[in-house]
Amino acid sequence: MTDFGAYGGLFLAALLAATLLPAQSEAALAGLIALGRQPVWALVAVASLGNVLGALINWRLGREVERFSGRRWFPVSPAGLDRAAGWYRRFGRWSLLLSWAPIIGDPLTLVAGMLREPLGSFLALVTLAKVGRYVLLALAVTAA
Repeated sequence: MTDFGAYGGLFLAALLAATLLPAQSEAALAGLIALGRQPVWALVAVASLGNVLGALINWRLGREVERFSGRRWFPVSPAGLDRAAGWYRRFGRWSLLLSWAPIIGDPLTLVAGMLREPLGSFLALVTLAKVGRYVLLALAVTAA
């Protein structure tokens, strides 16, 4: 696999994994680290960039959610949005530190946009969470 293919595929996997679409990026990152053909720091940076951009897409969708939420193709049910909004209202912007977590992370980033979280604090917390998750994964893979 070429460097472009490795980085491009990882970026796309990370981007999709952070949106409301069903995908995951950890296996792609772990596999590329295990192959050892690209620097670990570069792989973590590419995965992080894609994952944060995917979360930013969710945030933007959240700002427009009222227009889309009733549509059949919209991937989050009204009950799911209500649950995520309840979490967000209860714990505030700090709940974005869980934006890396499966199942709840993606709806939290959507709800952050829906509830008008400022872009600066959104990006700071989401970047910290998502980069931290990939760094820990990279450390685990390289230690094995």
